[in-house]
Amino acid sequence: MGQTPAEAEALAAVDESWLLDVLAGLVAIPSWQGRERAAQEYVAAVMDGLGMELDVWEIDEAELRRHPDYATEIVRKDPLGVVGRVDWMARRSSGHDGSERSDPDVEKAAGRGPTLVLNGHVDVVPPGDEARWTTPPFEMDVRGGRAYGRGVLDMKGPLVAGLAGVKAVLDCGAALHGSLLFQSVVGEEDGGLGALGAVMRGHTGDGAVVLEPTRLAVATAQAGALNFRLTVPGSAAHGALRHEGVSALEKFMVVYRHLMDFELERNSGVTDPRFRACSVPHPICVGTMRGGEWASSVPEIVQAEGRFGVGVGEDVAAARRAFEARVAACCEGDDFLRDHPVRVEWWGGQFAPCETPADTAIVQTARSVVRDLGLGDGEVTGVPYGSDLRHLVNAGRTPGILFGPGDVAGSHRENESIGVGELVDGARAVALTVMRFPA
Repeated sequence: MGQTPAEAEALAAVDESWLLDVLAGLVAIPSWQGRERAAQEYVAAVMDGLGMELDVWEIDEAELRRHPDYATEIVRKDPLGVVGRVDWMARRSSGHDGSERSDPDVEKAAGRGPTLVLNGHVDVVPPGDEARWTTPPFEMDVRGGRAYGRGVLDMKGPLVAGLAGVKAVLDCGAALHGSLLFQSVVGEEDGGLGALGAVMRGHTGDGAVVLEPTRLAVATAQAGALNFRLTVPGSAAHGALRHEGVSALEKFMVVYRHLMDFELERNSGVTDPRFRACSVPHPICVGTMRGGEWASSVPEIVQAEGRFGVGVGEDVAAARRAFEARVAACCEGDDFLRDHPVRVEWWGGQFAPCETPADTAIVQTARSVVRDLGLGDGEVTGVPYGSDLRHLVNAGRTPGILFGPGDVAGSHRENESIGVGELVDGARAVALTVMRFPA
């Protein structure tokens, strides 16, 4: 397809210094454990500075709880919604006498074009032991061509790269085919209440890009992820007489082995080519364990929490039933657990899977962008994690993709980083997507 002169101008207008300055300011706001308001206010101010029309509102969680897709793990006092809007702009071209004139075909279509949604979240996971960081996690450091800090990858960096792409388009005065909505949301890491709130407020469109780090691959599918809690019973006894008790920890290991077999069975049948790069597309992971009351006592209870991967197209309720049935079958085969079964609870983040057909406009637009920026051949892929995309696709009826700079493998760990060049490429990809949608 190649680039038009207007597109080339917008790509050249991407301002790396502006991007890094804005990102440093956002990283400096420690937006974790539900404390996201200051970060949202910061993004709103940036959007206002770009001339975007703002919708800033107090999210009504009581209202959101009525929605079947509502999920959260963190109690928030004052969640804030932020959406910036840019409406259609008339394309103008130079006349022979040097004056400007409106393109009548574009003028005729004013206000009736499609709406593109961009989405990024400001919440980050906890920094962990700060002694494991080379530099303080909330002080962005740029060295060796990479930016370091909590959220530079997941996903304050991609969010700001998106804003830098929009800025480049606006600075050039380029025309949009329709309208642009930029959702800055809270709560993605623990269930996505911010994105759901934006969708329920009516901020949907004809295509969406969630700026999660995909290395700028076009991800048309995301797996689901359901938080579970297992309560495994035992029978207490003095540690010196441990064989007179039943260790809940040992019984948990029985259940865990069954779950690992279950994971293997579920993943052995995955044939979707979009997930061929994933050795385990839909993993079962136990992330926390708690149990025991005293070092010299047999533990009488163990609680384990984790996430259960759900396949694209798989019914969430059916997946839960399959998990519960597997745990029940394990208990039935154990002399103690048969009479003292493990309790399964579903809590916190409940990320449903979703997908977007390859022939939709947003997919075709992004694929052309990847090819023309020399970032790949535009093949579609899938990701094994949940994201806010499912709220846009499932509840908002907006076909969408995951498409952003950086490699998600580097997130949720110490010394989180992203290449400065990757951020610039992300901004350029957003600029071109905004100008081309729909393809």
